[in-house]
Amino acid sequence: MEDQQDGERPAMPRCYRHPDRETGISCARCDRPICPECMIPASVGYQCPECVRGGSSTDRAAGDARPRTLAGGTVAADQRLVTKVLLGINVAVFFAVLAADDRSLLGVLTMLGYAYDPAAADWVGVADGEWHRMLTSAFLHQEIWHIGFNMLALWWLGPQLEAALGRWRFLALYLLSALGGSALTYLLAAQNQESLGASGAIYGLFGATAVLVRRMRYDMRPILVLLVINLFITFRLPNIAWEAHVGGLVVGAVIAYAMVYAPRARRTLVQYGTMAAVLLVIAVVCVVRTVELLGR
Repeated sequence: MEDQQDGERPAMPRCYRHPDRETGISCARCDRPICPECMIPASVGYQCPECVRGGSSTDRAAGDARPRTLAGGTVAADQRLVTKVLLGINVAVFFAVLAADDRSLLGVLTMLGYAYDPAAADWVGVADGEWHRMLTSAFLHQEIWHIGFNMLALWWLGPQLEAALGRWRFLALYLLSALGGSALTYLLAAQNQESLGASGAIYGLFGATAVLVRRMRYDMRPILVLLVINLFITFRLPNIAWEAHVGGLVVGAVIAYAMVYAPRARRTLVQYGTMAAVLLVIAVVCVVRTVELLGR
């Protein structure tokens, strides 16, 4: 193979059905390059004619014939269902907190490392075995602007990711991003600092969207600008748990990368292996921090 000469434009992929046509688009199912004439719109991106025909071929197994998302999930009739359910849970918990009219609900659900509670005359927090706080805190909001911003972001980012990944993969991405944000907060924040909100999960969706846009070869500038603005707000405004934002962002990007870039032949192994590895890292971080706090 000849070396590329200095200044020579890198060769663009060529359509597998029309070798004389350069293209920057590939089939969402088989990854083969396709030109505009061969592009058939799908739920996410475009598919080539062979994959569209193959989806209903009688010589395939029934499971193989079902339409698949970019990440290999099953294409559902309602590609916003999980997004709607998550949004509904957040809103329901918000009104439940308002109805409680005291801190009883917040006191047992908010993210807290380790602190002494005079009312209970005992120590409380994740280090005391209240591991549920790492996830329940991601569904808590106190101010209307807080839940409003997070739910708006969820409704804007969620459906696209749910359509691209499939319901269960999208749900796993959301929950693991929330746990990632809580884990970094637990590790780095003051042990008696309380935090709450879906921001860790939302930043995970931001990271995943950036990866998906890159994978689909769309213009990344809009999502990058929005991400930079949100990170600027994260580090400039007071009383914001930046640890949750950064932790969720990193976890969301890592999981999304594994989901949309996994080789088709080892897709399940790579995807589930990555999610298991992320969950293991989160567990190790929590154990290390717990040992540190209890050893003081």
